[in-house]
Amino acid sequence: MKERFAFRHVIIAVILFLGVLWSFGSAAQDRADYPNKQFVADARWVKDHMEDKDVVVVDVRRDKYFDDRVIPGAIRMPWSEFRFNDIGNNLGSLFRGVEQAQQILGRHGIAPTDTVVLYDSVERDGGATASYVFWILDVMGHENKKILKRGIDAWADAGYETADQPRQPEPVTYQAASEQMRKHLLIDADFIYRRLGDFYYQIVDVRSREEYLGEKGSKGLDGTPLKLGHIPTAVNVNYQNAWTDPETKDIKSYTELQALYKGLDPAKGVIVYCASGRRSSFSYFVLRLMGFENVYTYEASWEEWGRPDRFLPVETAENELTGDFLPQPAKMTDSVQSTGGPDASRPKDGEPAGGYVSCGG
Repeated sequence: MKERFAFRHVIIAVILFLGVLWSFGSAAQDRADYPNKQFVADARWVKDHMEDKDVVVVDVRRDKYFDDRVIPGAIRMPWSEFRFNDIGNNLGSLFRGVEQAQQILGRHGIAPTDTVVLYDSVERDGGATASYVFWILDVMGHENKKILKRGIDAWADAGYETADQPRQPEPVTYQAASEQMRKHLLIDADFIYRRLGDFYYQIVDVRSREEYLGEKGSKGLDGTPLKLGHIPTAVNVNYQNAWTDPETKDIKSYTELQALYKGLDPAKGVIVYCASGRRSSFSYFVLRLMGFENVYTYEASWEEWGRPDRFLPVETAENELTGDFLPQPAKMTDSVQSTGGPDASRPKDGEPAGGYVSCGG
């Protein structure tokens, strides 16, 4: 009887011990850092480093959404300065290009060696405009850049004072190092069309599910209704799903993001698109935060692909991410680290690894 009683206590002790180990393991997993954690900052980090000589804090909100409060010492550089409407080709909100981007950055006193901290607001953007400037800096090979999670709201919620006027910067010359640029990640419709069916490229539509399935339409620059649906083979991961919730718009933990993108292979290329490049820039940022290297932005997005006068194929059938593996940081070769170029597994530019689907109306 005593032996049975003692054995029962041993079993209970073992179960409790295993439970403690599991809880510690789960907690450690939840606290796992983003592989590229240097790409995000919290309000405390900004407070501690805002006086550093090489740190430039940048408010990217557009003028009509500016609420007369900025982080003290921050400059204002509306993200929309980097975009223009191509009236001749009936395409709206296109990136002005690397040359003009350098001029804009220099005009705002930003140098290639600066640590640029970008922020917007929870109400309007939730990081999805700061991410547009992040994407531009990343393409240009600007090494040190961060996004302040939850933007000006995180700063205010931390109890820090705000200013009502931004700092006026002294213009400088911004000259990006050509060997550090990642311009090969800027792609167009022809690039994608010739690679449809190529298993190296994974296409992610970050729009709403309704837009993806063709249940909700949109219009081009001239008001013409665009085609319904999505690029063939594309999967749908709404950019907003990377937020913990729609109210705070904080970025999910690394573990949660792995679950969101389960089945996406970081060793392959990932193409993200939306309607005009803003929403997809946030997904670009999130994937880079997770350690993905070869993330391509189709910047003209559905405003180009969905035009009725462009004979590009579309579909409305739903595609799903498959595979049981969780995304892990892609391992980079020495050549990638030094040049920022594509890794060895990627086909050479202009050489699709596979076939493509035939053009549809």
